[in-house]
Amino acid sequence: MNITINGETKHMRAVWFEDNSVKMIDQKKLPDRVEIYTATNTHEVAHAIREMIVRGAPAIGVTAAYGLALAKLKNEDIEEAVEELSNTRPTAFDLFKAISYMKKNGFSKKAADRYSNEITGRSKKIGEYGDDLIRDHSRILTHCNAGALAVVDWGTALSPIRVAHRKGKNIVVFVDETRPRLQGSTLTAWELLQEGIEHYIIADNASGYFMRNGDIDLVIVGADRIVSNGDFANKIGTYEKAVLAKENGIPFYVAAPGSTFDFSLENGDKIPIEERSQEEVLEFRGVRAAPIGSKSRNPAFDVTPARYVTGYITEYGIFQSGNLKSLKKLIDKDLFMRM
Repeated sequence: MNITINGETKHMRAVWFEDNSVKMIDQKKLPDRVEIYTATNTHEVAHAIREMIVRGAPAIGVTAAYGLALAKLKNEDIEEAVEELSNTRPTAFDLFKAISYMKKNGFSKKAADRYSNEITGRSKKIGEYGDDLIRDHSRILTHCNAGALAVVDWGTALSPIRVAHRKGKNIVVFVDETRPRLQGSTLTAWELLQEGIEHYIIADNASGYFMRNGDIDLVIVGADRIVSNGDFANKIGTYEKAVLAKENGIPFYVAAPGSTFDFSLENGDKIPIEERSQEEVLEFRGVRAAPIGSKSRNPAFDVTPARYVTGYITEYGIFQSGNLKSLKKLIDKDLFMRM
């Protein structure tokens, strides 16, 4: 992704390996400032994933891959490293795909680099296929952050938007805040601003208003895990956007690489849903916003049934829930996905 710092624009990835350490853009510091978090051992990598210094399913996978390469270089106990990283974010399937990949490839730095480059290349292909869905003057709603920060580069839901913009299409993006951590208003808006894409930040509960008024032509979201029947888990609040889109006759697309598909689960009821701390809801930037004594529930994700999905934008093309078996065959034949 292109980032402008002190008037200078340069290309950066969200996560990379340098000087025997894993480096990443600290997403908790955005949009106020761009800071680099450096992890020098597995514990620090796990901390970055768990505390959402890095987030987004594909980026979590890449970070874990580099974390295991780092563990090998530092002569850490590999089994303990695998266990610690596996317990960081249970919903994101890319995490487990990356760990499996590294196990099969000897936990080498070369393998981690290849994994990162593959994911990045595939996210660009998602953009190229998804661009066909975006017309000139399209108004697109997205939820959470499924951009370069969540993938390493390009993004999933934002990848078609980047491609369309770079082709000269006039588009406007409506960005849900995405409470309680505001990944939309802090991260997605920041990425769109860096790219020069026109956008509006809206309250999470305003999307129905804009859909009903005819202000939204298309919804594109990312995913943390997609299962056999097409049900998928994504950031909390996605389900209601899908229901509203169907009610208002608006196409609803899910953008995700093959590494996000978990064909071992038959439906979304089987997806483990992470529940995070109450403080994320009860506080705002460390300041208590709710009455003392009140409690909260804070699921990080929800599951959207396949019946609300118009299609899945992948690096293999665009598929509907009824032909995901065809997608599975392509993934099964893909050497990278089998490694």
